[in-house]
Amino acid sequence: MKIGISLGTLHPSLWVEATREADRLGYESVWMPEHLVIPVTLAGSPHAGDEHPPIPANVPVFDVFSYLGFLAGQTAQIHFGTQVYNIGLRHPFVVARAVTTLDVISGGRVEFGIGASWLAAEWEAIGLDFGTRGRRVDEAIGVCQKLWRDEVVEHHGEFFDFPPVMFEPKPTHAPWPPLHIGGDGPAALRRAATVGDGWIPMNHTLEEIPAAAQRIAQLQSDAGRAGNVEITLGGGADLDDLRRRADMGIGRALVKPWRSSKDALESMRRFADGVLPHIVEHPVTTPSA
Repeated sequence: MKIGISLGTLHPSLWVEATREADRLGYESVWMPEHLVIPVTLAGSPHAGDEHPPIPANVPVFDVFSYLGFLAGQTAQIHFGTQVYNIGLRHPFVVARAVTTLDVISGGRVEFGIGASWLAAEWEAIGLDFGTRGRRVDEAIGVCQKLWRDEVVEHHGEFFDFPPVMFEPKPTHAPWPPLHIGGDGPAALRRAATVGDGWIPMNHTLEEIPAAAQRIAQLQSDAGRAGNVEITLGGGADLDDLRRRADMGIGRALVKPWRSSKDALESMRRFADGVLPHIVEHPVTTPSA
């Protein structure tokens, strides 16, 4: 089982030191939240049943690829994930270039988490139609994949249209860096199965994960794709709980062994000493179609 941490659960002043320490201690990855802009008037939530947004409009937001590139230069082995990147808000040229740059300078340590977004006001502020975001995301993913894989790319679609172009360098991963699809609805499961390497659920309970994993496996089989879709889920830091999660098919747990940011570094060290050696070798159950 892979063990990572979500930087969004820490105060930003600790992100650099926590990442360095996580790299030293043997954590597999750190994951960074992402938004492009936060409108003052917010509505909705990514969490089922919540009436209010989980973030204030003045929450500190950083450019993920600039920040993760900075972290990559100070670490040796830890991977960097986006949790999750709003791919539909940018042109695929911008997305593909940013991901490739981080992938190359980090030596292939990118886990590209993407989503269709929940914040309608963010799309409206940028001048894009929130109602068509699903189709836009699907098209953007397809264009990025062609840019990462093909020597010459030409595209004429609903949202993006361009003549033949070349895109170099290619990512170190072939044909592209791992894509982790965030979300819980049918479209997210479809994307995870048909174009994804991983799935990041937000509203599934732990007990609902096995059935959803089987659904993804079935959709993947129907699409003629081989391999397994890796599930990344936040959770506790108890060894028995983590073993249970691995037995349910969760391949990566984003743990939070601290109670508050002020004791995060010491808590990460205690977890690395007492739990990490016993869980990283625990096998993960592979869901079947």
